[in-house]
Amino acid sequence: MKLIERLNETTLSLSFEVFPPKTDSAFETVHPAVCEIARLKPSFMSVTYGAGGGTSKYTLDIAAEILRDYGVPSLAHLTCVSSTRETVHKQIEAIHRAGIRNVMALRGDIPEGRLSEDRADWDYRYAVDLIRELKESPYDFCIGGACYPEVHPESPNQKEDIQRLKEKVEAGCEFLTTQMFFDNNLLYNFLYKIREAGITVPVIPGVMPITNAKQVERAVKLSGSFMPQRFRALVDKFGSDPAAMCQAGIAYATDQIIDLYANGLTNVHVYSMNKPEVARKIQANLSDIIGK
Repeated sequence: MKLIERLNETTLSLSFEVFPPKTDSAFETVHPAVCEIARLKPSFMSVTYGAGGGTSKYTLDIAAEILRDYGVPSLAHLTCVSSTRETVHKQIEAIHRAGIRNVMALRGDIPEGRLSEDRADWDYRYAVDLIRELKESPYDFCIGGACYPEVHPESPNQKEDIQRLKEKVEAGCEFLTTQMFFDNNLLYNFLYKIREAGITVPVIPGVMPITNAKQVERAVKLSGSFMPQRFRALVDKFGSDPAAMCQAGIAYATDQIIDLYANGLTNVHVYSMNKPEVARKIQANLSDIIGK
């Protein structure tokens, strides 16, 4: 099933993101967690590619299993950073053979020790290059892309960031998923600006439940996310108590999602970090709202 069909529905839905193991030995831990989340029957599940493609060999296996064994539509991430055209063509063909019809096209993280400007020897310099490659392939994929409500860390300003986003949509990107954010007003402002710029494809808000205090620093480092005072107060109050912080973080994420639904967003994507208990509790908190 192509995700664009589901995203155009008016019913409220919830999806989850999982990531493959970083090492072969970690597979036995990651795999059961992924299966538990799949049993929740979310709207779809996305499977990340891993930093620098390091864990990409499991991405396709997990995405195919989610679809085959649990009947949950899967979205396979694909990055192009430092990849040759031949490598990407092989990956695209493998995705198609596995029966996956939905691909999240990303540039990917810059390898450690390389500058973001140092791309002269890359076959693909930006995500838009990968989107064009997917669109020109003989396979009929539903292509997704990433967007940043608070501006991509490498963009000089939001106006230019939105222009780059428009280029991705014009190249064939059919839907967008946002980076994590903790203040819904930032998303609403972003949506207004991109609609004004002529970007009309569905946008899926991405919500990250912060269930331990250490995640805060990592979230800020990865995305530069603004932490509203309400959220900072929550971390200050409960951060030293793991159980209380987990419960408070889930409650905060649930509140974000309810507000998004109330303001007309129909699809929300949860960065569940391979934590079935977090995914399960959030879905339970929304059971009467989404009908699960």
